[in-house]
Amino acid sequence: MVIFAKYGSLVSALIMLIFVASAEAQRGARCQLQPLGPGKDDTDQVEAAIAKCGHFGTTSFASGSYNITRKMMWNLKSSKVDLRGFLTYPPWIDYWKNATNTYRVVFIQSQASWFVVTGTDFEIDAHNVGGIQGNGQTWWSYLMTHTRTDGDGRPISLTVWNATRGIIRNFRIESPPFWSNAVAESKDITYDGMFVNATNTDPLYAGRNAVFNTDGIDTYRSDRITMLNWDVTCGDDCLAFKGNSTNLVARNIICRGGNGITFGSLGQYANMSDHVYNVEIENLRTIRLDPKIQPNMASGVYFKTWSATVNGSPPNMGGGGGGFVNNVTAKNVFVDRAATPLHLFQTNLAQPGDAPSKLKFSNLRFINWRGSGNNSRIIDLECSPAAGCTNISFKNFKVLPPVGQAPRYICQNVSGITGLSAPCNATGEP
Repeated sequence: MVIFAKYGSLVSALIMLIFVASAEAQRGARCQLQPLGPGKDDTDQVEAAIAKCGHFGTTSFASGSYNITRKMMWNLKSSKVDLRGFLTYPPWIDYWKNATNTYRVVFIQSQASWFVVTGTDFEIDAHNVGGIQGNGQTWWSYLMTHTRTDGDGRPISLTVWNATRGIIRNFRIESPPFWSNAVAESKDITYDGMFVNATNTDPLYAGRNAVFNTDGIDTYRSDRITMLNWDVTCGDDCLAFKGNSTNLVARNIICRGGNGITFGSLGQYANMSDHVYNVEIENLRTIRLDPKIQPNMASGVYFKTWSATVNGSPPNMGGGGGGFVNNVTAKNVFVDRAATPLHLFQTNLAQPGDAPSKLKFSNLRFINWRGSGNNSRIIDLECSPAAGCTNISFKNFKVLPPVGQAPRYICQNVSGITGLSAPCNATGEP
């Protein structure tokens, strides 16, 4: 017994030393990658490098195209990735739409992801020369003649999931087939420098919105998310703040085409509450593109919820959920001929006779807005009679209608509105 105790403790100490030495050997490890070349599959070498250097090390990608042929998850811990090349995804539509070939970590609408980053205390820097090539044109042309439904397997390009204290810098996403980014179940994530380009080049669809659903980012169930210095060309939401997104900052954002920045949609799931609060948007520019390239330029900022009646089931239909949006500031905003520069509605996919939404909006501030709408309807706040909107303030709001038209400010079920230079009422008429 004495001998066992004596040598047992020695063995335990040796095991601990071996464990510590192994951890120290990995700490500071460096992995360097070169693309294997056209027609070669880079997935194995990429995953091997992340497995070796993704904890406490540095992984460096040289410039070029890395052919990624299956779903991939990076688990990063106290590490850095220098991504000077592009993770390139082949446009295998049938393959990627098979649910077993993607991750389903984004709960809302059962969305699919082909590349997921998780972990803690990491940095990914693409140096404005690397990122993801999604080969979206094949998808966009295909979907112009096929049915599109939420949750049908179209992959999100970059998903940050179950992550804490991460930074993504100077990242490019070219031709995303679906949402460009999503952050879900995460906190303390900063995106500093994000370039997204979803531009149709198929002449068959010139003048039409062929790049529907190419959101710049969707946030969901995440806290303290910061988006700095974004340049997004898309056909849908530039930035979308979905349920239980809290303490958000979006600063220095350019939206080229699409729908602007959206809160929602909210209230899709009947037994869940969606809370969005403490949001600061600053220095936003929305730019209308040549309609032959992208006809959409819907809003600067807009808010949308489902009704209180359940119509079908998510991911495609739904409704009945509650919650609130509170403490939002959007300042230093320029809108370029937007259809409705500031819009709020609570009847997303509603049916006649639906019960009004119970989701409430309050304490919304719009400061230093300028630019133009492409019709007289500049502000349209159609709040639910069941919840109403309270405490909406404007300061230095100078968005103008086309020459010769008077601005229309529509406010329904709104109390505590201040700062507008003209009346805001149910019809928008003087």
